[in-house]
Amino acid sequence: MELADILAERAVLICTDVPNKHKLLHILSDRAAELTGHTAEEIFSAVASREELGSTGLGNGIAVPHGKISGLKSVTAVFARLEQPIDFDAVDEQPVDLVVMLLAPVGAGADHLKALSRVARLLRTEEVVDELRRGSDPAALHGVLTRPVETNFAA
Repeated sequence: MELADILAERAVLICTDVPNKHKLLHILSDRAAELTGHTAEEIFSAVASREELGSTGLGNGIAVPHGKISGLKSVTAVFARLEQPIDFDAVDEQPVDLVVMLLAPVGAGADHLKALSRVARLLRTEEVVDELRRGSDPAALHGVLTRPVETNFAA
């Protein structure tokens, strides 16, 4: 699974003035609602419920909040680069500035796991993370996120 399959260009955000994790999850849920036709409240509830089980802050300023939505047609991603990092209760206790929210249909175990794996692999690539942090144009950030795998990873 490639991010190009699940991340629309309009699902890439650059966020300013985001004070905390709660507000960020609302912003991402609002955009996901526009993309999926599900309500922002339903999306926020699913992602917030997952966060209550343990933070999805992976470390190195990266978080991958995720949740499952009943009736969702396919795995969907929303990306945000924050101008100012925020506390996300990450495993390394460092603030987060790169966030990929993943939503999957209930029962889409394999696709959900493939998407999580793909995002985690991509965001472990130092060059990609540096490009995302330097980027200021959503279209350019979308391009970085959706490049073919062989372009992002050495063989």
